Amino acid sequence: MRQIEISQAQLRAEQMLNSSGIELTEHEIAHIEIADFGLGQLEVQGLELITYINTDRYCAKELVLFPRQTCPEHLHPDIGDETGKMETFRCRTGIVYLYVEGEPTSEISAILPSGSEEYYTVLKEIVLHPGEQYTIEPGIKHWFQAGDDGAIVSEFSSTSRDEFDRFTDPRIQRNGGSS
Repeated sequence: MRQIEISQAQLRAEQMLNSSGIELTEHEIAHIEIADFGLGQLEVQGLELITYINTDRYCAKELVLFPRQTCPEHLHPDIGDETGKMETFRCRTGIVYLYVEGEPTSEISAILPSGSEEYYTVLKEIVLHPGEQYTIEPGIKHWFQAGDDGAIVSEFSSTSRDEFDRFTDPRIQRNGGSS
């Protein structure tokens, strides 16, 4: 991504967070991470996030999703003798369509990203509205998409080691930051 695109996405994420009442420090604003997963389709498959804390015991983040933006399907595997990441998503604003392993929903609400449909294999739908949350166990494939107005999700998890996430789409390049 070009720096101008990153700066524009950071500003847009900051504006969404501010308009939702989530106050950020100058340091947090300066460190809003933009993840396009190496696909060059940030508006379709991407994620904006702020990591508040990530220690060897726990992690807290804000995930910002632009309208209909999708975080691609992935899982958090075990790393050596350590269990993979367990995470709880709590919807703050908007609607989030979360998909996990299990009995597929007959008609999903998400729009599968064009040209990437084959990489979205889990279709059990959980719809999160503001104030609702869902916990994803380690090693469970999942992906999520914002509704038409975008969404903000607070993530609370065990230690985040995003560089070890396993994505269904082999084209994805990830050097940290996704949920």
